[in-house]
Amino acid sequence: MRKRGVKSVLDVATGTGFHSVRLLDAGFETVSADGSADMLAMAFENGMKNGDHILRVVQADWRWLNRDVHGEYDAIVCLGNSFTHLFSERDRRKALAEFYAMLKHDGILILDQRNYDAILDEGYSSKHTYYYCGEDVAVEPEYVDEGLCRMRYTFRDSSYHLNMFPLRKDYTRRLMTDVGFQRIETYGDFQHTYRAEQPDFFVHVAEKEYRMEDSEGAYGATVSTARTYYNSPDADTFYASVWGGEDIHVGVYKSDDEPIADASRRTVERMAAGLGLTKDSLVLDLGSGFGGSARYLADTFGCRVQALNLSEVENERHRELNSERKLTDRIDVVDGSFESIPFPDSSVDVVWSQDAFLHSGDRIRVLEEIRRVLKPGGQLVFTDPMAADGTSVSAIQPILDRIHLDDMGSPGFYTRELTRLGFVPHERKEATNGFEDLREQLVTHYGRVLQETERQEGEGLASKVSSDYLLQMKKGLTHWVEGGTKRQLTWGIFHFTLDEGR
Repeated sequence: MRKRGVKSVLDVATGTGFHSVRLLDAGFETVSADGSADMLAMAFENGMKNGDHILRVVQADWRWLNRDVHGEYDAIVCLGNSFTHLFSERDRRKALAEFYAMLKHDGILILDQRNYDAILDEGYSSKHTYYYCGEDVAVEPEYVDEGLCRMRYTFRDSSYHLNMFPLRKDYTRRLMTDVGFQRIETYGDFQHTYRAEQPDFFVHVAEKEYRMEDSEGAYGATVSTARTYYNSPDADTFYASVWGGEDIHVGVYKSDDEPIADASRRTVERMAAGLGLTKDSLVLDLGSGFGGSARYLADTFGCRVQALNLSEVENERHRELNSERKLTDRIDVVDGSFESIPFPDSSVDVVWSQDAFLHSGDRIRVLEEIRRVLKPGGQLVFTDPMAADGTSVSAIQPILDRIHLDDMGSPGFYTRELTRLGFVPHERKEATNGFEDLREQLVTHYGRVLQETERQEGEGLASKVSSDYLLQMKKGLTHWVEGGTKRQLTWGIFHFTLDEGR
């Protein structure tokens, strides 16, 4: 909250006042709200006992918060797993809408919840690291189904029960989006990434600020959707597990059962083979993901790489791996969008990208940006999952719906637009007019990813990635395989050179 400049805070689930007292200790202007007068009396007393704080308390129902509490706040906190006490979806939506309305235009909501996904899917377990510490209390569910989690709290000389609604993580995030929050970050036990284990609690940080697209580099709607997706813990864990967290793109396979990582690395080798890179070359990698390609290029050819990527989570892992391989002096990882590339005109020798341009809502703008930053005579090499030439939008609608796109590029589209911008096909073995069509590899690849997902799901992936994510992923992979098999989709390698006379 300090980093975001927060001064005023509304604690909407004050209870006995613990969080309000801690906020006051930290110097925040805090108002404490709760639906129970008894709780507020206890909170007021605890404020006096712990730091001589005089709490500003208000009795309020979340559903009519604006009626009972006045003013706007930099932040609203709803902690202690409190939001799960609402059993009606209508009440949950109403409460979140009230929170949204009481925030200033750039305010944030911080809301935590138990990891009910793990409880529902795998059974209850707890590290007791951050919550309910000590030996004087034991917490466990006495009954759990999709509509009720009845928790028993056992002390040395007593026990009591609480009934709560088992909110799934993605459902909570979806409700926040529905009421207007534009960007939501979710942490597991206070960590942004948590691949190795299931957290006990999730903490959602939702931003009210409305972000408009502009020419200075703000993310467009389609790119923002991709950014939110790749920043999500589910996506981060899935790609790190299934692809190994190195190369996360379509592979070139020698056999149908080849490991995904081997085939994915072969794609990188195949694309790099005709570039003639040296230690003096500067490569711009657009949509660099976890950085496998950038590390391969820098390590193999000694070249420098500017790695531009929209996911801060992937970029964090990218930097960590670069440091481990001692490549930080040759690879610069930059947060940003390829719709507004933050580099000067005519500054790079090669633009490289793998399976990223489909995530743009304005691919012509992306190609224009590439032309701007390439030196005359510079090379563009990229791959992209595409609609086959002549395929109608309706034929691939299930795939577009899955990845939140209105359309896709096609070989004809890219060839036409690149020619218009002054690019000429680079002579490459097995390529026609600058494009090597490898449609069959798309079918093989997504089939292998589906197989590997199902295999790892049986070996514990389901304990690290939400069941809803895996369900939607498997459904989407099936659509990709079907689309490729029916020749509605294709994939391959483009290699063009920017005409030095343009």
